[in-house]
This record gives sequence, C-alpha cells and structure tokens, in this order.
Amino acid sequence: MGRCPPLLLVAITALILVGPLRAQTENDYGEDSKLNTNLAFAFSAPLNPTARFTNFGWGTTVGAGYNFNRNNAFVGEFLWNRLTPTNEVMAPVRAALNSPNVNGYANLYGLTANYRFELRGQKLGAYFIAGGGIYHRNVTLTQNVPNGTATTCTPAWGWWGFTCSSGVVSQDVTLANAASTAAGVNGGIGFTVKVGEPRYRMYIEARYHYVPNPRINTQIIPITVGIRF
Repeated sequence: MGRCPPLLLVAITALILVGPLRAQTENDYGEDSKLNTNLAFAFSAPLNPTARFTNFGWGTTVGAGYNFNRNNAFVGEFLWNRLTPTNEVMAPVRAALNSPNVNGYANLYGLTANYRFELRGQKLGAYFIAGGGIYHRNVTLTQNVPNGTATTCTPAWGWWGFTCSSGVVSQDVTLANAASTAAGVNGGIGFTVKVGEPRYRMYIEARYHYVPNPRINTQIIPITVGIRF
C-alpha cells in the first residue's frame, strides 16, 4: 500500500457514477432522492503532533450513502491522503545515512461511516458531518540513486534491496516501511452550491480526523472540494 491504489479508486468511483443510473423515476433524481454520492479532491493541513513530521498533503475522497430525508443522511466514504515529511524530520536521517538523496512519504487511508445533518436551500446549503471508521497509515523511506551514475548492478545491490534495470541499479529503493491500522473519528462542516440539474452541487468541506496510531497519532484537516449528487 505504498502508493495510492488506482484500481480501488477507479472501482469505487465507477460505482458512485453508475449508481444514479439505476434510478428510473424522476423522484429518484430530484431533491428527495434517497441516494447520495460524492467525489472530491483534498488538500490536507496536519495538526500536532502530526505537523511536527509532515507538511501539507493532498488526496481524494469518494463516497455514497442513503438520505433518510432532506436533512438527515448516512454517508460511507473512502479517503486517501498523501503526506510529505518536513525537512527537519528528514535532516537527521540524511545525516546518518550520509546521503542527501533520502526521501520519504506517508499515506493515510480511511474507510468511514458518517452521519450528515444538512440545511439545504434552493441554491445554497450548509451541513455538519461526523463519524468514525478504520484508518491505515503507512510511512516509507526511500533512497534515490542519482542519475548519471550508471551503477553496475551486482548481487550485492540486490542483497540490500535495490532493484536493477538494464544491468544498472534502479533509481530508488525502499529503506524502511512502517504501517499501523486503528479506529478513528472525524467531524466537520461543509457548504454547498447548486450547479446543475437535477441536484448536482459543488461543495467545500473542512473535516478533522483523529486516529490514535501507536507512538505518534494522526491528526489532519483535509479541505475537500468536489461534486455531490
């Protein structure tokens, strides 16, 4: 899970986009539809203690759920956020390995179940959303082999985990990887504006996520911008 799982995201997105096509009546597409879906991109701001180790991140959120009525809804979501380390946290690692080519990144995945309370006008709306679920965080440390070195690949490089391509050492190698899975909670607010028929709305949302991971817990606020149906 070192990288965003593209097949999973494509599958979930396809389900969300195809879902509305199953409805056959006008009511299914109107303001009183029981189905809700969303797709958004996110820019994440970490909070301490996470902010001591990572910079701003980015990612995506996809979801689908059930509207009990115009005000109350259940929303199930999958989120992914990529977080990059700060220079301060990388400095001692690069110094210890005596290499400026050491880099790292973290991925946060979440599968959550949420309650949404919404006040929806003809054009504008606002809502509160909160819930919880399972979050998986994985962090990876890599080292880049500079271009132009053309280091000949020998068995010794393979012993240390480097891979080879066309007889030379590949450009990067994983030095370390750590992962943890834990239950977490979230809560936030959002605003919507109707942008098309029958009930397409753009939305912007800020939501706080807290996950009590071992040693260093995860606390971030993704700012998401997307489209809802």
